[in-house]
Amino acid sequence: MTIELLKGEHFNLESGAEKSLSHFCVGVNWGAIQKPVFLGLYKKVINVDLDLSVLMLDDQNNIVDYIFSPKYKNVQIHSNTIDEGKLISYDSALRHSGDDVTGDTDGDDGLDNEVIIIDLNKVDSKISNIYFFLNHVGEGGFSEVPFAKIRMYDGTPYKINYTYASYDVTDVETYADQNALLMGSLNKQNNHWGFEAIGEAFKVTNFGEIIEKILNR
Repeated sequence: MTIELLKGEHFNLESGAEKSLSHFCVGVNWGAIQKPVFLGLYKKVINVDLDLSVLMLDDQNNIVDYIFSPKYKNVQIHSNTIDEGKLISYDSALRHSGDDVTGDTDGDDGLDNEVIIIDLNKVDSKISNIYFFLNHVGEGGFSEVPFAKIRMYDGTPYKINYTYASYDVTDVETYADQNALLMGSLNKQNNHWGFEAIGEAFKVTNFGEIIEKILNR
């Protein structure tokens, strides 16, 4: 049975059907904008580009690693610069499925548009917190997006076998005018991992600001 998480709720990775959940996917599913035209008889489909990214921190809140689209270059974070993004973590524990720039153009197809594939057994021992965040590429906020949901599941980017937990993004009115969202995090305590639905939205002017807000929270 899928757990429908609310903001601030936790999902214990030790409490599922298996003793310890270590191999799974975290994905985001969203739809393109469909605007009625010609007296509502037809619909114009407008692509929606959301980007799913990951920030990996140690227990002192220092950046250990990150995953975000290589299209983001020279990202300023405080006084440091990340030359460009990448889709695989240094320890190969997290892998990004790739950039989706359209969203579902013909209604919900049941699959996630961008997926992070995770093997917790490979995660660098220095990493204590893994943050998942989403940003809207373009001028609009999340209010334009007809549906968007983050979920944790067993499967691949092309097949969902079993969904453990999900969190609906577009159900929250306060996200409407924001263009970045800290969706949730994997947190390690006493060598055990859990997932928290955070749900903190931001209005930012550049990609680096999102990371700075995560570091400063």
